[in-house]
Amino acid sequence: MAENEAQMPKPKKQGSGWINVAVDYGPLLVFLGVYRFYAPDEPEPAGELFAIIRGTAAFMLAAIVALAVSKWRLGKVSPMLMFSTALIVGFGALTIFFGDPVFVQLKPTIIYGFFGVALLVGWKMGKALLKILLEAAFEGLTDEGWLKLSRNWGVFFLALAALNEGLRAYMTFEGWLWAKLWVFLPLTFLFTFTQIPMLLKHGLDLGEEDKAEAKDETP
Repeated sequence: MAENEAQMPKPKKQGSGWINVAVDYGPLLVFLGVYRFYAPDEPEPAGELFAIIRGTAAFMLAAIVALAVSKWRLGKVSPMLMFSTALIVGFGALTIFFGDPVFVQLKPTIIYGFFGVALLVGWKMGKALLKILLEAAFEGLTDEGWLKLSRNWGVFFLALAALNEGLRAYMTFEGWLWAKLWVFLPLTFLFTFTQIPMLLKHGLDLGEEDKAEAKDETP
């Protein structure tokens, strides 16, 4: 995603895997790279703020480019990517205007919180909003499976929102940036894998090739 803080499993398309990864994490890597390039070697508030502003501007531009790439190569832009990009541009502009990094740091909390609440409200109403967002990415998954998946991701998103707030409060800006790669990303992949048994139990069709791989990996 531009920096798609609301990271979810996506439909598999031939040859599109690397594009999804680039769209999701490319802008974040650009942010980190530009920030590190301009960051002062010694602690210095003015130099730190200058690096944050430069990194934020690059982040905003990279997010817009990622949006365009998604439309060009994948033929569409997901609602999550559009929402994330809008927040990146909006909160990035506030960070630059006020010279305060708290705005760009709040963006993940808002994204995670928004999708977490939306998914849980939908689950309580008996509607699997995740199925709409992912456009029936999991072939064969029953309605009950979609509901449980929506509930689980809703809870996970709220946990990530709380985690982001904790890291934002107790870590330096650079530490918080690195945590986006080395904490949030592994947690997201780990959580995704923990959902596979439930998905299989509720009718997920892996396809013949994937079934063979899964059988080979079973001890």
